[in-house]
Amino acid sequence: MGEFHQHGTEANGSVISVRGSVVDVFFPINLPSIGRELKTLTEPSIVLEVESQLDSETVRCVALQSTRGLARGVSVLDTQHPLRVPVGNGLLGRMLNVFGHAIDGDSSFADQDQLQYWPVVRTPLELSLRVAKSEIFETGIKVIDLLSPLERGGKAGLFGGAGVGKTVLITELIHNVAGEHKGVSLFCGIGERCREAEELHREMKAAGVLKNAVMVFGQMDEPPGARFRVGHAALTIAEYFRDVHQKDVLLLIDNVFRFIQSGTEVSGLMGRLPSRVGYQPTLATELAGLEERICSSSHGAITSVQAVYVPADDFTDPSAVHTFSHLSSSIVLSRKRAGEGLYPAVDPLSSGSKILVPQIVGARHARLAHETRRTLAQYQELKDIIAMLGLDELSREDRRIVNRARRLERFMTQPFFTTGQFTGYEGRLVPLAETLDGTERILRDEFHDYPEQALYMIGSVDEVKLKMETKL
Repeated sequence: MGEFHQHGTEANGSVISVRGSVVDVFFPINLPSIGRELKTLTEPSIVLEVESQLDSETVRCVALQSTRGLARGVSVLDTQHPLRVPVGNGLLGRMLNVFGHAIDGDSSFADQDQLQYWPVVRTPLELSLRVAKSEIFETGIKVIDLLSPLERGGKAGLFGGAGVGKTVLITELIHNVAGEHKGVSLFCGIGERCREAEELHREMKAAGVLKNAVMVFGQMDEPPGARFRVGHAALTIAEYFRDVHQKDVLLLIDNVFRFIQSGTEVSGLMGRLPSRVGYQPTLATELAGLEERICSSSHGAITSVQAVYVPADDFTDPSAVHTFSHLSSSIVLSRKRAGEGLYPAVDPLSSGSKILVPQIVGARHARLAHETRRTLAQYQELKDIIAMLGLDELSREDRRIVNRARRLERFMTQPFFTTGQFTGYEGRLVPLAETLDGTERILRDEFHDYPEQALYMIGSVDEVKLKMETKL
């Protein structure tokens, strides 16, 4: 009980109804404002967040923890502050939940006294304080760096249905970028399976990047209120490192669709009428409230990579459409390419980046990306003719395009460090300069006479000749 007296306030409310995660609380005096954090005087205490004021004495709240065992008449404490999360250097290397409590087996923090508490819902950086200069953020993954380069301080989305490799791509980015990244890495798991959280924690520890990283999880089995707020909690921690320590922050979110889904659940619990395809009427506002906080100032940048599950592979779904509009680069994963064994299964014709212009990436990069896309698009058009009449019926020029495109497709595959134990291929990190050289040489037909399989699952294009020599 001592925890509750430290606020200088006795319990001043009582539960009058519990419906799943929705709890109505009666306050005869001093009605709490919307967004306020309340706590029940039970063992253990349950955290509630005020969603609406029903009348002059009643508030409707969403529970951020399970309400099992909660009964009418239970006393409730108004904490006098919004939902908050601890921020500080003591969080580095730790795995937290939405409240900032450690979930990695050790409840204490280094520099415990230095931790500050910031609200999870904060206003985005003012437009006058933002920086809009663009530069490329290298990942070492060929197909991404060439066709949909990430922007430093920008937002990138990995779109795909179930099982096409979003989480694998995110873990590879952590491996490639977090090790080289001089700032802080922040991983936010929204509605994640506990297996994925545990595996990721182990992999980051093994890769030696955990000491400069913070992991925040809202597990799949947690109430929708907790899953809805975990993204905001992670962003508060990211903003702290950007604004106070003036560091660049790499923010990885898996998965934005689960954030939208939890918002749909909260909206349904609150009795709001659903909108298109059953989504909440406030989908666009809620997503913008999260995405608009991801931005750069003159002294630090938040670069974000977000996995986005696409329901039933339908890219016209409102969740995918609204997320697309916030991003500077979109990496679309294709089930068809995954089925062909072309990993990473990035669709080169659907993926793209707003910074893929000569002024930012340079004339050579822009030209090579354009030529690659055009070659692959022409090959796509010729596929029907090949299926019906065969390759021999094509003109000589068309056969050259097919030859070039198939070699480009193979060259865009890449062995990952994080999947080496399953594939038997040793991972490769390919600098952008080598990716551009390799693409240019394939487009010049330098590898016309080499078997296309020689370009499959390699790093730089020089490995082709080594591969051929070892076979001979």
